[in-house]
Amino acid sequence: MKKSNSIILFNQKQVRRHWDENKELWYFSVVDIIEILTDSPRPKKYWNALKTKLKEEGNQLSKKMGQLKMQSSDGKYYLTDVLDTENLLRLIQSIPSPKAEPFKLWLAKVGYQRIEETEDPELAFERAMKTYLKKGYSREWINQRLKSIDIRKELTDEWQDRGVREGFEYANLLNEHLLIC
Repeated sequence: MKKSNSIILFNQKQVRRHWDENKELWYFSVVDIIEILTDSPRPKKYWNALKTKLKEEGNQLSKKMGQLKMQSSDGKYYLTDVLDTENLLRLIQSIPSPKAEPFKLWLAKVGYQRIEETEDPELAFERAMKTYLKKGYSREWINQRLKSIDIRKELTDEWQDRGVREGFEYANLLNEHLLIC
């Protein structure tokens, strides 16, 4: 999957991001997110204070953070603190701001839904169905998609029962199966 490094807009403000092809993850500039969610006139100073506070509290986020050279508004490239999507969502939970509140509510809702799906897996299928319908897919396409996922799961379970382990051999078998389908 080819993705380019780019700037995205959120509330008319720029967020620098970088796609890591090896890890298949987006990394976002922490300072850009801090600026948007806090409206701080000095987002770097705000971030440094928050980072210190999080470390003192034993928060593991600092261990998950990386640095990448990103272009700043002056056109030069500087090392910038970055987080992947999962850890960025963890950071947002730590920001006391009215602008962060909708994200926190959404995270709580999604977390609650996943807990419910653990107790009743049927709910996951219903959620997938609703998501595909919102994206404009037909019911027939959705049913076929869900069936193909189920068939692929049965097939990979059978391979594992017969001693095929994930890795190169497993990937080759899966690719051959997908080409046949």
